[in-house]
Amino acid sequence: MRFAIVGAGAIGAFLGAMLARAGEDVTLVARGAHLRAMQEHGVRVRGEIGDFQVPVTATDDAATVGEVDVVVITLKAHSVPAIAASLRPMIGAHTSVLSAQNGFPWWYFYAQGGEWAGTRLESVDPGGLISANIEASRVIGCVVYPSTSIVEPGIVWHLEGTRFAIGEPDGSKSERCRRLADSFIKAGLRSPIRTNIRHDIWVKLMGNVAYNPISALTRATLIDIVQCAETRALAVAIMGEAESVAKKLGIEIGVSIEQRLKGAEEVGHHKTSMLQDIEAGKPTELEAIVGAVIELGEKLGVALPNTKSVYACVKLLEQQARHHELGPQNTTRATSRL
Repeated sequence: MRFAIVGAGAIGAFLGAMLARAGEDVTLVARGAHLRAMQEHGVRVRGEIGDFQVPVTATDDAATVGEVDVVVITLKAHSVPAIAASLRPMIGAHTSVLSAQNGFPWWYFYAQGGEWAGTRLESVDPGGLISANIEASRVIGCVVYPSTSIVEPGIVWHLEGTRFAIGEPDGSKSERCRRLADSFIKAGLRSPIRTNIRHDIWVKLMGNVAYNPISALTRATLIDIVQCAETRALAVAIMGEAESVAKKLGIEIGVSIEQRLKGAEEVGHHKTSMLQDIEAGKPTELEAIVGAVIELGEKLGVALPNTKSVYACVKLLEQQARHHELGPQNTTRATSRL
């Protein structure tokens, strides 16, 4: 199969390297020093899965790639609206789009039926930019479980995990899903085809909506959060609020909050993606992970006081970071009265 992986950062480069090593035709779309390193040296993978290096085709111009079988979007969710239109040259009559972002996906209410059919959330598809450029019928849902990071340009550290759960929005086990899963499995990845991919999305989201903002605010790792009584209690409260939203949408999580706490403790000193973004001075996936849950809660009449509190604080943290990056526009002189 011919793949284009758009936003080939840590997860995208890891996936691309695994597929390329297995003989698939892969083009990585990236930018900056990471792109240049991959063009010169290929992708170098280190860590739990072993050490290997594989040459890849990499570019910063999606228009030069041509039509592919699968466009894999591994960009952070907030970056997708701005690049959605640029994907069109890669999309042919039978191209699938694998949506592999954290958080609540823009296509969630497609092919679901019921009273929420066709609902668009402004938090994940602002102005409808994504849905206007990518037909929802092309989408295959994906929940990404590997933990990876870029330790230097072109070098990906693989901490753990090889699972990419995939599923059709309508719940069918389609031929395109089977072909995609076969390619992933041949590459040494786990790729179960899920008949209710929305359930998998919520299982992951329930942890992310708590751990990501708390870690961004405290700079704490997962084990730090769950071993501090106060932040543990806050995480429990936020996960409970998210679970209430999921239930209103007909999703039974099936994984207890206590199990989620235990799982986070077992992962240990791992920095969430939101904390990594904050430390790198990058925008976070706040809207897709937390804002979407709040928007849903407002539509469904579910109170989310704890979720809204951490959302507000991370929002301010991002605004302050942007202000600092741009530099002060005004200088205020304070005087002291003694």
